[in-house]
Amino acid sequence: MGMSVTISAASAQDAEQILKLQYLCYQTEAELYGDYRIEPLTQSLDDLKAELGRGHALVARLGDEVVASVRGEIDEDGTARIGKLIVHPRMRRHGLGGRLLDAIEEHFAGDRAAAAKRFQLFTGHRSEGNLRLYRKKGYEAVGTHRIGPRLTVVTLEKAA
Repeated sequence: MGMSVTISAASAQDAEQILKLQYLCYQTEAELYGDYRIEPLTQSLDDLKAELGRGHALVARLGDEVVASVRGEIDEDGTARIGKLIVHPRMRRHGLGGRLLDAIEEHFAGDRAAAAKRFQLFTGHRSEGNLRLYRKKGYEAVGTHRIGPRLTVVTLEKAA
């Protein structure tokens, strides 16, 4: 009988597995843009732990293995900035990214005083799979920012 994937809040103990998965997942992005110095590939474990402490992160597990993750923070204006939605290459195309995105939105839109008014995320202009997922989930492009000769970042938003 196969195991099912479970989604839960990430803890500091997950940081090393998340960082390894992040490094694996962003190889294709680095190749796509010809830049292996992108922040997800250079982030230190200490920086990741600090990021986890500031915001909220989720992990998807298959048994004990972290196979996907997402994280985000909410600012004082009520914008939940969602980032680093990663899914292990062998687990892609099964809806796991969409499930994680739904779960982190639900967390930030919850019945709390600091509930999100809007969700915002970004991706590279050539990252068609990411753009397709985000549009399917109701996000619309609200801006672009040229990072370098090969990369333009597309910012997407939707109301909470």
